[in-house]
Amino acid sequence: MAQELKQGETLTPSTAGPLARALERWFAASARDLPWRRSADPYAIWVSEVMLQQTQVATVIPYYERFLARFPTLATLAEASEEEVLAAWAGLGYYRRARLLHAGVREVVARYGGKLPLARDARRTLPGVGPYTNGAIGSIAFEAREAVVDGNVARVLSRLCGLPAPLGSRASTEALWAVATQLVEEATQPSALNQGLMELGALVCTKSKPRCYACPWRESCCAHARGLTDKLPRAKPKTPQATVALLAYVLETQCGQMLLEQSTGSLFRGLWSPPLRTEPDPTLEASTVALQEAGRVTHVLTHRRLKVRVLRGRIRPDMGVNASVQVGLCPLSEASITSVSGSKQNATGPMQGLQPSVPAPQALVALAEFESVPMSRLALKLLEVPWRRDDAPLGRALG
Repeated sequence: MAQELKQGETLTPSTAGPLARALERWFAASARDLPWRRSADPYAIWVSEVMLQQTQVATVIPYYERFLARFPTLATLAEASEEEVLAAWAGLGYYRRARLLHAGVREVVARYGGKLPLARDARRTLPGVGPYTNGAIGSIAFEAREAVVDGNVARVLSRLCGLPAPLGSRASTEALWAVATQLVEEATQPSALNQGLMELGALVCTKSKPRCYACPWRESCCAHARGLTDKLPRAKPKTPQATVALLAYVLETQCGQMLLEQSTGSLFRGLWSPPLRTEPDPTLEASTVALQEAGRVTHVLTHRRLKVRVLRGRIRPDMGVNASVQVGLCPLSEASITSVSGSKQNATGPMQGLQPSVPAPQALVALAEFESVPMSRLALKLLEVPWRRDDAPLGRALG
């Protein structure tokens, strides 16, 4: 094992080599049995790495298995419609990942005959393939000496080398990629080295209460030696979340069909949900009876916190299917954006991505058809809010 690293010290072949071999041995003995580790298919590895971005392993496993059962090959995914892809992704969140993956596999079919290219630079041009995803595909699928740095890896390497710069800064990013590159260049198996880095961060070098006694790098770790594991890595300053107040109209017919609206804004584009508004919608309200406030839902996104009042009602019997499909086509108004406290907010900030570019399509959907409709997590939360027991009408005082 290499000697303890000095704070901020970069690696050399003489220090990186022993570290790489120790981590590979540890990974061989400690790796979890995960479904994507049973496959050498570059496409399956690509899907897993996209799904694992900002999402916990336990959450990803069932989605990954269902997704590959539905789209077993790169070609089948490329041939699918965006709506089919979003339906298979529904509930996993961060839907932009699904759209970029879909666009990426279509480009592989169009430009590379359906085979993911071996060349790193060629893969890097594919939609959604950033430095981390590119390195993960290259090292795991092709045993290429390509580095990876994700959240877990950044934490492990920051502590190992005692890097003082906060995560997200230019100095920190450059240092982390340099160390990760030095390690993979000395690896016997790049796939084991990079997966070992990820696994070490997930199981041992955790954000709080790291299990240093189980770490193969304990004797070399600067943070462990200096008692800095609770200080490193230094977090980058958090961007304050904007709070956005919304109304959700959960409306159904007497026979149980729900009125759903397809988002045309960038945030939930292509996904269906009960109509969302920033202020009361007179047209929607006029089409319903027994309208009531059923509850409130909070939905947290990366830079926004949505506070949603859920209004439940029944679509009037005299509103036929065609008429129902036409109601509520008014787009979200920037002028109506209010915070929970009632004060106006800057529309270019909190509402970015919620503003639809065109009138939103609507449809009446039966409960039995929900599984085939791509819906966001927020939509599922809204649909689960029950009627109030007293079934009291809300009336028109929604201010």
